[in-house]
Amino acid sequence: MSQQIITPELCDWITEQSRAGHPSEAILGAMVGSGWDATVAREALARMLGGAPAAVVPVPPTSSASNGYTPGLPEPDLVGRPSEIDAGDRKVKIALSLREPRVVVFQGLMSDAECDGIIEAATKRLARSETVATSAEGSEVNAARTSDGMFFERCESELIRRVEARIAALLRWPLDHGEGLQVLRYRPGAEYQPHYDYFDPNHAATASILKRGGQRVGTLVMYLNHVEAGGATIFPDIGLDVMPVKGNAVFFSYDRPHPSTQTLHGGAPVIAGEKWIATKWLRQGVFN
Repeated sequence: MSQQIITPELCDWITEQSRAGHPSEAILGAMVGSGWDATVAREALARMLGGAPAAVVPVPPTSSASNGYTPGLPEPDLVGRPSEIDAGDRKVKIALSLREPRVVVFQGLMSDAECDGIIEAATKRLARSETVATSAEGSEVNAARTSDGMFFERCESELIRRVEARIAALLRWPLDHGEGLQVLRYRPGAEYQPHYDYFDPNHAATASILKRGGQRVGTLVMYLNHVEAGGATIFPDIGLDVMPVKGNAVFFSYDRPHPSTQTLHGGAPVIAGEKWIATKWLRQGVFN
């Protein structure tokens, strides 16, 4: 294993996070979740923020960080409007970036072999996709979602761990703040009608769901194959269609569970062929 080096870029990032008001323990958690050795991460924090390597900035007991939540939102480093971002083990290109709402299309997030490997591992575990139940706790089959799907446990294989670590580095959000990858297969005619990914505060099941990591604050949809026709990820509020291209992904974040975030989105019907995607939902806190 190669020795990790505290680079000027890392120091600049730590400074930016501190100026944005993120406490040291949140910055440390993001670094470790992105693959940094904890000792190196503490040393970098100490170098930039002062104090002993293991020291952290005190957090008022009323803050969200004291409850295990990371402040802010997942966000790729787009300072300077780069054409690509270092995601740890590979460079990922930026194909499109919107600020309001925050939507980013990544090119080449995964290799063809990684996409094929995820499909192969998921195929034998597919079942009819479900949504949160309409009026009670649990989930149910819903006519608005006509796909087959399954969930991987977080880091359940080396392939899944590698992809999840890359996502954590790319979006600067702790790996353990994410749900396990969900893989979906859409056959011709299958779709997912427009919806929001956050949990409705007024739903009967939401209070129970939030105990496992808080609200969802971001979504990354990764395209695992080339689709012959149809199957775009659509954002009706902003008139954006993202075409499914193997290895690419679309990311969007939402700072509150409200339609004002303009994150209404859906999966347009597949016209020809199949569409395979993997979705990563990001939570405010540790998901368990």
